[in-house]
Amino acid sequence: MERPPDLAAAIDAAAEALVGVLDSAASRHQMAVSPTQLRVLSLISSRPETNVNGLAELLDVVPSSASRLCDRLEAIGLLRRTADPRDRREVRLVPTAAAETLLRELKERRQRAVQAVLDRMPGRAQHELLLALQAFEQAAAAAVAEPQPDASVRTA
Repeated sequence: MERPPDLAAAIDAAAEALVGVLDSAASRHQMAVSPTQLRVLSLISSRPETNVNGLAELLDVVPSSASRLCDRLEAIGLLRRTADPRDRREVRLVPTAAAETLLRELKERRQRAVQAVLDRMPGRAQHELLLALQAFEQAAAAAVAEPQPDASVRTA
């Protein structure tokens, strides 16, 4: 079966539409935090070993910028800095219960918004979308697992 020539463009458009639905779900409710702060909370929530330097790497910013972001989140009660029990010199970033609640509520709102869009699709299209997304995820995971050639290394 031949790939439609506009498949990548269609996926890009669908991704933009999805981002719009997700952003709309978040913005309809008064959020006390910025999208960047939400991203930080999400990152540290999914990576319990994160410290400021690790966060800076994930965000591709300098550590002082990551530290200031953490200061603001700590000031509004969404983040705690705690000593690592294995190495007391190391400081871990830990989302508070309020942050976890915020992230959970946001996830629920976003899922309801996506479900509202899915409900407007025929059942067969929903099933086909599920299969296509699963195949896309598997192909993306395989691409990430394959060693990427390093362009800086040259052989004779």
